This record gives sequence, structure tokens and C-alpha cells, in this order.
Amino acid sequence: MKREKGKVKVIPLGGINEIGKNLTAFEYKEEIIVIDCGLAFPDEDMYGIDIVIPDISYLIKNKEKVKGIFLTHGHEDHIGALPYFLKQLNVPVYGTKLTLGLVGNKLKEHGLLSSVELKIVAPRDIVKLQYMSVEFIKTNHSIADSVAIAIHTPLGVIIHTGDFKVDYTPIDGEIIDLARFAELGRKGVLLLLADSTNVERPGYTMSESTVGVTFENIFSQTTGRILVATFASNIHRLQQIITAAHKYGRKVAVSGRSMENNVNVALELGYLELEKDTLISVDAINKYPPEKSVIITTGSQGETMSALSRISNNDHKKISISPGDLVIISASPIPGNEKLISKVINQLFKKGAEVVYEALADVHVSGHACQEELKLMHALVKPKYFIPVHGEYRHLKQHTELAIKMGLKPENVLIPENGDVIEVGRDMLRKNGTVVSGNVFVDGYGVGDVGNVVLRDRKHLSQDGILTVVVTIEKESSSVIAGPDIISRGFVYVRESEDLMDNAKEIVKQTLKECEDKGIRDWSTLKSKIKEALRIFLYEKTKRKPMILPIIMEI
Repeated sequence: MKREKGKVKVIPLGGINEIGKNLTAFEYKEEIIVIDCGLAFPDEDMYGIDIVIPDISYLIKNKEKVKGIFLTHGHEDHIGALPYFLKQLNVPVYGTKLTLGLVGNKLKEHGLLSSVELKIVAPRDIVKLQYMSVEFIKTNHSIADSVAIAIHTPLGVIIHTGDFKVDYTPIDGEIIDLARFAELGRKGVLLLLADSTNVERPGYTMSESTVGVTFENIFSQTTGRILVATFASNIHRLQQIITAAHKYGRKVAVSGRSMENNVNVALELGYLELEKDTLISVDAINKYPPEKSVIITTGSQGETMSALSRISNNDHKKISISPGDLVIISASPIPGNEKLISKVINQLFKKGAEVVYEALADVHVSGHACQEELKLMHALVKPKYFIPVHGEYRHLKQHTELAIKMGLKPENVLIPENGDVIEVGRDMLRKNGTVVSGNVFVDGYGVGDVGNVVLRDRKHLSQDGILTVVVTIEKESSSVIAGPDIISRGFVYVRESEDLMDNAKEIVKQTLKECEDKGIRDWSTLKSKIKEALRIFLYEKTKRKPMILPIIMEI
């Protein structure tokens, strides 16, 4: 039998050195498959940006090779960029039933549902392409219907775990398919790419079912109304809240657009089980006494416009906090969101509510594997080569150390960067060049029209404001006819700084006079001279550097 040579290219375009916008391409000969297509939420310094998606220039350039997108699960950081991707590159999308149910909702909003081919798969299904085959393997995570993906290539098997944990008592009874991982490991796995999110945590991740016990304890002792904030995608968490509510005779209402959408999809597809008349609308919540109602809401991360945030600020049209309410925040802060959540918790306490969060009770468990589960995955799969994914650099580094402790040679482990072209063969793992990668910013209807220059300007404006200088010049003589007028926004309050503004005007007049004397009439030179003179003067007087925008009109 001929021994296949060649190489598979692994090209991460997002999800490395960050939590979010996961997208990895696998290329062999004339075939590219894409695993996941996620978004990230903007950092604090990305002023005005709504979401961040991966740059897929490389895939567009090679569009005839791209055979499909294969999804591991339905979280935003794995499916959120799909509408933007599919507008540029319409290929089939493969995923499990719930994952594609959530994707369908998203595509409907973008008017794409009828034009995209969605192909439902189940664990152990195999999609055969010309050179590669893609197999789906059941895993556990904080959303139902999660899978790992095994890519069968002529050079060997590549496994991408997706986000996973090992849960022996999952809510739906569907345990991670450890037998299949072991079977593939026994036959030989060329490369493993594995979730690194919780690699710093020793031991095992608690089972999702432990949260249900906590909910039951809290519900049994609470006499007031209960509000629970959690991730809209965590259908198993929603199931446990609804089960506890029904057990203690409470009606359930859901608040928040994503929560309502996801509950509808989960009910339609049979992922949520409800007793008749348990679910009521938010409008009807006040018809029931506090001890008979539960509200499930979005906003567990303190997001400014989320339902919980609006409730805490008295901005919600239908729900307000009353003394005696119990609010459960059933999530842990995503790094960077701690201040937002703290602010919401403080507001809720001020309004007389009791607040229970992760620091006070076991109202949340992670969906990611801790060290012992990662060791189990490595032990079962026994890969020849390993690439850590899904984490910041420190997570990837720690996962590398763990893999080496599990017996891998240091030269057989590689920490990637977004855009790296990693070549893997029977006896090779190496970086060989890079492709275009990075962030594409979505701002309102604009996709990619806000770049680093615009962000830099927005940051500048947010820090020191803007000073607009308007001056009218006579065309023939270049003498000043009107102005200079100075308009300030976000720099100083003009009425209280009249002397400063008068002096600034004098500086502009003086600069223009000097330019006139030297015969300088070029607009760009005049503008740069005004900017430079004002910049020096204003920094000397205020130690601030506003954006200076000279406008010259010629008549």
C-alpha cells in the first residue's frame, strides 16, 4: 500500500491568544474545511464597536477550495460570525440539531436563511469529502448538543475537541463519548487540538447537575419573587431552573431577546421539557404573587443594555425590583466584565433585593475541562503532535506544559498565533509562513469600515476632546477675512475658558500672518502649521492634547 506523503495545513484565523472569534481552517490538497465561525465582544478601548469577527481574506482568496463550515456547538464565540462569513462565502454549514436551530435564528435576522444550506448531523456521523472525512464525537459543555470533530485525512486523524468537559451526570443523560476518543487513540491520532480555557484549574469541573441541587435548596427557602440571570444558550441550566420552579409551584417568565429566542428554539426542537402552563409572558408576571413567580433573564455579565442591567437601573418597561426579591446570577464573569457585574449587584442590593452569585453559592459551574479532564483526553487520544487552542497565551503555555508532562516530546508541541500556517505530516509539525488574519470590526451596519485609524481617533477624542478651528481666507491676497473661530467639544467648557480660547485665536492669527509673510498658500501646509502651533500652546497651558481640526474656507 502506497504511504501518503504531503502535509495538512492548519490555519487558525481566530481563537488563539484570546477567548472568542474561534475559526480554524484545515487544508489538504484542493480542499479546505472550516471549524467554527465565532465572534468576540469588543474590548474597552474599541469605542463604539458592536462585535469583532475574524478576517477571512485567505478563505475568500481560496473560495473554490472551501467545502463547508463544521460547528462544534452553538455559543456566540463559535457561531456568531456566520452571517458575515456566509454573505461573502456561501458554503454548506454542518452542525447538530440545536446548534443549527440557533444558527437558523441568526440567519433569519440577516435575511440569509433561505439561501444557506444547513445540514443537521448527529454524533458518530461522518461527512465524506473528496480527500478528507469529518466525524462528529459527542462531548459535554455548557450548551446541549456539543461535539468534538475528528478529521480523517490520508496522513492520519486530526482531533479538535471544541469546548468540552467530562460530565458523568449530564442533564440530558448524554455522556461524552470517551469510548470513541479511546478507539481513535488506539488506532493512532496524528494531531490533537484541545480546549485550554481551564488548564490553570486543578482537579475536575463540577457536573452541571450540582447546580440543580443548589437551585432546589434556594427555591425551597425563598418566599419572595426569584429572578435568575444566566447565559441564554445554557439550555440545561434553563431546564434546571424551570424544573425547580415547577417543583415549588412557581410560574416562569423569560426576559431578554436572546433568552426568548433560545427558549423558543429549544422548545421547538425538544431540548426543553415543560409542564403545561408553567411558562407565562412577562406581561402576565404581575398577576401572580411574588412567591409564585420566577423570571429568567439575560444580563449575567452586566452588559449595559441587557435585561438585568435595565432592571437594576429602573429602565425596564415591565420588570422592577422590589424589596424581598431574590436575584441569582448564575454565571461567572468573563474576564474584563467584573466591574460591570459588580455595578449591577450593587444596584440590586440598593433596591432592597437579596443577590446570590458564584462567590456565595454553587449557582454556576464551568463548561470547560480542568487539568484532570485534560489529562484524561491526552491519555485516551495519545496524539503524536499537539496544538493548544481556545485560550489566552498563558493558557496555551500551561497546556503545553501539561502535554509534555503527559509524555509528548517538547518538539512535538506547538503554540500557534492567529494567521500561522502550520504544516503537519506523518513526521513533521512546523510553522511555515502566515496568512492575512486579524480583527474585522462591526459597527452598526458597517462591517470592516472602521479600522485601527478610526479607533485611534475615537480613543483620542474620548481622552482629550476636539478643537475645531474655522478660518476664511481671501483667495487672491491670502489675508484672513473672517475668524478664526474655535469650537471645542470634550476639551474645555468655553465660557469658563474664554482667556484660553482668545489666546488660542491669537496663536492661529499669528501663525497665518507668518505664513502670509513667507508666501505660504498651500492648504495642507497652513493646516499643519496651525495644528502644530496650537498643539504646543494648548499642551503648555493645559497638559492636554485635544484633536485639532483646522477648516480653511477660501473666497
